[in-house]
Amino acid sequence: MKILAVDSSGLVASVAYLEDGILKGVLSYNNQKTHSQTLLPMIDELVKNLNIDLNNIDYLAVSNGPGSFTGLRIGVATIKGLGLSIDKEVVGVPTLESLAFNWQGADGVICPIMDARRSQVYAAAYKFTQIPESQCIIEQDSYMIEELCEKLNALGEKVYFAGDGVPVYRDYLEKNLKVEYQFPSAANCYQNAANIAVLAEMYANRGEAQNARDLTPVYLRKPQAEREREEMLNGKD
Repeated sequence: MKILAVDSSGLVASVAYLEDGILKGVLSYNNQKTHSQTLLPMIDELVKNLNIDLNNIDYLAVSNGPGSFTGLRIGVATIKGLGLSIDKEVVGVPTLESLAFNWQGADGVICPIMDARRSQVYAAAYKFTQIPESQCIIEQDSYMIEELCEKLNALGEKVYFAGDGVPVYRDYLEKNLKVEYQFPSAANCYQNAANIAVLAEMYANRGEAQNARDLTPVYLRKPQAEREREEMLNGKD
């Protein structure tokens, strides 16, 4: 199975190519440029360097959320457009599940957290059953950091963290977690399209690929501009 995968859901832009279970190439950049500037050139670079014939790949894959509203739109639109142009099915992979895969095989609870601003995080918790499969034990959602901390303490197990929410909420977690925990290194903190490709292969084998026109982002909450507009309108009532 041949899969081209991208992730632009957070700070890092990443593309990867998986062929018959072997990761052939990965590009990742965390250079503060917008993903609209970097994603297509990265795909083009990977395709050229690996001599990939896009017409011969089996699936396209993308991290479809939650995450940055702009980043998700760029990634989903890119894969959707490419899928329609070459007539390939696509696989949307949950961002948090792919982040949890940074700790594949860890004996404990894996909790990816992404900064959602206003003391909130996009988060979930997983336990690995049989790699690459994992069991979700705290459903993905937008949580106040206090609420998430309480949920993790209630599990009573060691927690492994990943995601861009770690540096933002590290101090709070250190002060309020009552269970053993471990923060990620620089190598396993952020999103990686290689994880998207591996998980997409699993989803595709389950028959969960879809037509590119049906692919949509998973936001979990409304964009900030829309929330602020509703708050302003409610304040006038």
